[in-house]
Amino acid sequence: MKNIDLSDVGKQFAKGVLQKKDVLKNPFSQFEKWYEEATKHEHREANIVTLATANLTGRPSARTVLLKAFSENGFVFYTNYESQKGKELLENPQAALLFYWYDLERQIRIEGKVEKVSKAVSDAYFRKRPIGSQIGAAASPQSSVIASRKVLEDKVSALKELHEGKTAIERPEHWGGFRLIPDRFEFWQGRVSRLHDRIVFCLNDEGKWNIERLAP
Repeated sequence: MKNIDLSDVGKQFAKGVLQKKDVLKNPFSQFEKWYEEATKHEHREANIVTLATANLTGRPSARTVLLKAFSENGFVFYTNYESQKGKELLENPQAALLFYWYDLERQIRIEGKVEKVSKAVSDAYFRKRPIGSQIGAAASPQSSVIASRKVLEDKVSALKELHEGKTAIERPEHWGGFRLIPDRFEFWQGRVSRLHDRIVFCLNDEGKWNIERLAP
């Protein structure tokens, strides 16, 4: 492989400004404001988010997931509990989310502890999924080594035959939701000459949010 120099790749950010005096005092409200703006401007799904986890040795891993709900109770996404991310979240229930909205030149970093959502919440969401996605979740031993794609397709075919005519199946116990409960938000707005605006919210010991500006 040849050496590829990317030192000249870049762009100037000039679409917005983020002042400390202008952010809402509640970071969940500020997230909601930016999220609604992203849904109007982004050419892709605004709920696409990078999820970072770490195992007990501290080795990190990251992947893209879809945010499925958010409120002041936290940010909810779903997965196979026996997948790499599922196992890491159960072993080390701390995680980070990263939203990047290219069209608005904005990103949001969110960090905090993680817990499973209730079985009732997982059941309710699972029932909303298309039957094909339900069967796929039941069939796939996510993150496990498999001999071939045919092994997976055969398992899917068997489940389709077993549940023929049904519009929903029972949620498998190995599949469900997690909720990230934030203690830190960072709102980032791209600026000219890489002098970006960074406003961070940190939850203090009194349960209130401290708001500060960070150097870019």
